[in-house]
Amino acid sequence: MNAETPKTLEKHRVSPPPHVPADLIREIDAYDLDGLEAGFHEAWKRVQQPDTPPLVWTPFTGGHWIATRGMVIDEVYRSPERFSSRVIWVPREAGEAYDMVPTKLDPPEHTPYRKAIDKGLNLAEIRKLEEQIRTIAVEIIESFADRGSCDFGSEFSTVFPVRVFLALAGLPMEDAHKLGLLANEMTRPSGKTPEEQGRSLETANRGFFEYVAPIIAERRGGSGTDLITRILNVEIDGKPMPDDRALGLVSLLLLGGLDTVVNFLGFMMIYLARHPETVAEMRSDPLKLQRGVEELFRRFAVVSDARYVVADMEFHGTQLKEGDLILLPTALHGLDDRQHADPMTVDLSRRDVTHSTFAQGPHRCAGMHLARLEVTVMLQEWLARIPEFRLKDGARPIYHSGIVAAVENIPLEWERQKVSA
Repeated sequence: MNAETPKTLEKHRVSPPPHVPADLIREIDAYDLDGLEAGFHEAWKRVQQPDTPPLVWTPFTGGHWIATRGMVIDEVYRSPERFSSRVIWVPREAGEAYDMVPTKLDPPEHTPYRKAIDKGLNLAEIRKLEEQIRTIAVEIIESFADRGSCDFGSEFSTVFPVRVFLALAGLPMEDAHKLGLLANEMTRPSGKTPEEQGRSLETANRGFFEYVAPIIAERRGGSGTDLITRILNVEIDGKPMPDDRALGLVSLLLLGGLDTVVNFLGFMMIYLARHPETVAEMRSDPLKLQRGVEELFRRFAVVSDARYVVADMEFHGTQLKEGDLILLPTALHGLDDRQHADPMTVDLSRRDVTHSTFAQGPHRCAGMHLARLEVTVMLQEWLARIPEFRLKDGARPIYHSGIVAAVENIPLEWERQKVSA
């Protein structure tokens, strides 16, 4: 897009600091990507041209670096001693307002809180939930399978993972709408300036804390088997979890459980609706479906968080200063053609699938086992009942970029027939 178009002139921008050379500046707004109307992943892929440097700097969202290659994204995630999690959102004002743990903590302070989360979300515990997850998926799919159509977003993707997580956390389904609005403001904060976005995120963060505070008071010291009770009552360094950390930890569980998988499913199903040959391949080989889930996570990463540079350094030939922020669009790792041939295509037979969809290093997503199981079960049960489907003629999905990307308006249709599960 031309730098003098009205769309760009409206945006809040900052002047580059002295250490940023002019040839590394790119006008990239992580909350309003150029070409977003054609697709979120397509818009990020436009940034990753053969001659794009591994790090570029943008004057939007408060001014920050952007890692454009998979190897750089991976290295930053795995190096908390150089790239801190003290500010993980852009703009900086939003990142400083973000107050959930352990995502904003660095090792070793981070470690006991991560162990607490892993107690409830480790692979062995998640495997115990498969039948419960399958029952929820079947119930939702069968509510519209005979109709021959659905709005995938409102009828499935914003319902299925939310029902699963709220059941896991022991929370009422009627709270989903309120929590969803808060999650939206956390991951795509409203506002035209960094200051406005920071205030929006701070308000949403406070909303989460106000919601979870009475839940924490009720369940602290309890013997329940729900996820919140089990994690809340893990001791930290031999003592009860401090109240402020408990607020951040339980809020983070809700944020992660109510936003990320919801949006991943939307992007995935748009692609599958447009590529019936991939759907047919999944149906033909159950093992290929199961193994192909990792390829789907590679292709449809939705998170773009940041890291804080802890000291002046040279990194991949670029001078960084203490306090700089580096945005890590995880989509650009999975879509990097230096690591994956034909990366925009879902190849269920692809080997050596690498990505940062669940991040890397000490902050690798604790919910990844739950996400993988949810997607696998959902595909198995969907294809058993709706073996072929397509986007409704004229459908125009609406894409949103941000810390977690989103997509709306996914009308699907299929021939009215029910296939026995």
